[in-house]
Amino acid sequence: MAGELQTKFRRAVDAFHANDLVKAERILQQIAKSAGNIFEVQHLLGVIKLVQGRFSDAELHLKAAVALNGSSDEALSNYGYALKALNRPQEALAYFTRALAVNPRNPLSYYNRGSILAEFARNYPEAIDQFDKAIAFNPNFADAYSSKGNCLEKLRRYEDALIAYDKALSIKPDLEAAWLGRGNVLRNLKRYDEAFATYDKASSVKPGFENAWVGRGDVLADLKRHDEAFAAYDKALSIKPDLENAWVARGHVFWSLRRYEEALAAYDKALSIRPDLENAWLGRGNVLCDLKRYDEAFAAFDKALAIRPDLAEAWLGQGNVLTELKRHDGAFSAYDRALSIKHDLAEAWLGRGNVLWGLKRYEEALAAFDKALSLKPDLDGAWVGRGNVFTDLRRYDGALAAYDKAASIRPDLEGIEGLRLYAKMNLCNWDDLDEEIGHLTAAIRAGKANSSPFALLSLTDSPDDHLRCARAWVAAKLPQSSRAHSRGIPHQHDRIRVGYVSPDLREHPVGYLTAGVFENHDTDRFETYAFSIGPGDDSDLRKRLERSFHRFIDCQHMNDSEVLEAISDAQIDILVDLAGHTQNAMLQLFASNPAPIVVNYLGFAGTLGSRELSNYIIADHVVLPDSNSQYFEEKVVRLPGSFMPRDNKGQAIGEALPNRADHDLRPEWTVFCCFNNAYKINRSVFGCWLNILRNVGQSVLWLSDVGEIAKSNLRKEAQAAGVDPDRLVFAKRVASSSDHLARHRLADLFLDTLPYNAHTTASDALWAGLPVVTQIGNSFAGRVAASLLTAVGLPELITRTSEEYEALAIDLALDKQKLQGIRERLHGNRLTTPLFDAALYTKHLEAAYEAMYRRYQAGLPPDHIDIQALR
Repeated sequence: MAGELQTKFRRAVDAFHANDLVKAERILQQIAKSAGNIFEVQHLLGVIKLVQGRFSDAELHLKAAVALNGSSDEALSNYGYALKALNRPQEALAYFTRALAVNPRNPLSYYNRGSILAEFARNYPEAIDQFDKAIAFNPNFADAYSSKGNCLEKLRRYEDALIAYDKALSIKPDLEAAWLGRGNVLRNLKRYDEAFATYDKASSVKPGFENAWVGRGDVLADLKRHDEAFAAYDKALSIKPDLENAWVARGHVFWSLRRYEEALAAYDKALSIRPDLENAWLGRGNVLCDLKRYDEAFAAFDKALAIRPDLAEAWLGQGNVLTELKRHDGAFSAYDRALSIKHDLAEAWLGRGNVLWGLKRYEEALAAFDKALSLKPDLDGAWVGRGNVFTDLRRYDGALAAYDKAASIRPDLEGIEGLRLYAKMNLCNWDDLDEEIGHLTAAIRAGKANSSPFALLSLTDSPDDHLRCARAWVAAKLPQSSRAHSRGIPHQHDRIRVGYVSPDLREHPVGYLTAGVFENHDTDRFETYAFSIGPGDDSDLRKRLERSFHRFIDCQHMNDSEVLEAISDAQIDILVDLAGHTQNAMLQLFASNPAPIVVNYLGFAGTLGSRELSNYIIADHVVLPDSNSQYFEEKVVRLPGSFMPRDNKGQAIGEALPNRADHDLRPEWTVFCCFNNAYKINRSVFGCWLNILRNVGQSVLWLSDVGEIAKSNLRKEAQAAGVDPDRLVFAKRVASSSDHLARHRLADLFLDTLPYNAHTTASDALWAGLPVVTQIGNSFAGRVAASLLTAVGLPELITRTSEEYEALAIDLALDKQKLQGIRERLHGNRLTTPLFDAALYTKHLEAAYEAMYRRYQAGLPPDHIDIQALR
């Protein structure tokens, strides 16, 4: 430059160093206008624009400078910085590399190159190498130490990261980024008090440091101090309203609290600020997955992966979606992809375990859950997974231990108290049971979903608590946002189309009870469809069931949307849920309002807990009296006789009379029996049974073949009560249901349980000719045996107190003539009363369907319906 221009340029440099950027820019523009392109002028103009954050303008000047002098490592490095700021990382990396080729001893170029590798390529090991080289040429390069700490943190080398941050701060004590990073590491190490102190230090170094408030909020969220976490995020946003990571953090907390709409709003706000923010897309996907909006969730995870293909958590999310959609191979692939990126992602092993459990590959499932727990011992879902496997394998001791561990980690985990008490009841372990049931019912009354509705049936006889439990469970499992608000569309058919949805259309109590109903439907008035959502078998019963419908649709391997499509294609008028809250049910189908009328029937002995899931429940006047209607969300349809059907032609009773000796029973004994599952037995019921044994000489109690631990516990209870444990006889396994029915003839009297009566088991006993003594309860589940006895004409076998129950059993056992009279009446009634008349029962059920349908066609809302007895 000529002397005059040189003087002007020095004035511009002086203004730049005095931080008078406007003056410096004005002088430089004057020089450029009069002298054209000069390297020093274009370079300094570019630097000024960088400092001002005017990156597009800076890029133009620095590009010109590099074109004028491609051997200036400083210009090359600054041009790379501008390109980085413009989100052009690959080009930036190339110019930083060129700068190092010109001057391989420039620490700033190594630092910039490392920043690109860390921020955009996420190649943390190579980035650390670049920062180390920068430090080698400038041992006091505090920012390089701080950035190295960030990379070490990403690699979860937390102790090494602390060393790097501490070195940075020893050089530059007011480096707020290092204080922030140090706080983040301490949070990851769960050293929360130190993390708080470190974030406070960051804020003192840089007052109004918004990211320090985000860090505080994250620690508070970890500590479940949610209100304080929100306050910290709000403080950050008051400083910088467009701080996208604060909006994402708010979304995460809302998600953890199941405040889904607020979570989505927070993520959307973050995305409006920065559309390529992968963690916001990830958050959206997680929320939408919880809301069962699977297509949208998958798309959100896809978006996250398009931005960052190595985001392991997004692959995990896709695996979870594919698991819900029953696309098992795809789920395995997604989980494997997540683990290939992040081999210690415990949640991906948990996902694999859940898929394997669903496929009944139990040993592999246990191995996956164990791998998850080796990585993250406090992963409650993996302990639940182990418990679920052991429950399926009837290894209830292992199940209880696993559920106990999950509960110790997260006491209010959905369903956990019910799961552990179900396992404990199957072991006949009644230690502290009353206290534990009290704790559970208190939680349910507080609106917590601490038990499934099914598990609660055997724990309390309170229909009010059953309703509260069902409501809480539905609220937790079927979020409002996933539901439509209109129920199906009206169809015009010559016949009413009735669809039955069940996972149990096979050799299962539901299959046994309903086969005669399906066969007896009037095909002139009804067109019936089966949607079999559970496993099939090759049994004669399954084949018979398949033949009994207009169409039998195997939905076992279908996901929710595919089942709903099948229901929609069939144009169902009345959809009947035969599972409710039982195992393998798909209650979420009914949340989608799949038919104009939905009916809760037979499978679950209680309310579903939401009018959006079912319009009606099939009952009778005994099992669900008028006074109990208040405890049901559904309108009650009461059939004459009993609500429970019975197939009177499919289940034959073995012709040959069994021999008592073959079943470890002596001829002279009075045999009381109860073939209920172990979880229905409790200390109160067992105490009544022991009292009965004490009062009836040469009597024994014949029980199901419960597990060895349950047998041992029952024997110990008997021994402690002064009753010889040898008076407990446990039934052997028999080859067929007809043999099982036939052996009822070896018993004298069936003793029922409370609060969860014998249901199909009581029906079996009565069908086989064995009288049942029951104590009627308050809840649906505790009144089923009374319903059956009323319908078969033996109401005198219904008692109302435990004292009456014991007295009646003792009286009948001691008065053989009286008991024989009851057996003879039962033998006659079983073929003449409506209880075992499947054809008549079906007529009553069809009358109920027609009454529901007429109301719907007339535009009337559902209401209670009483069906009059037909002939």
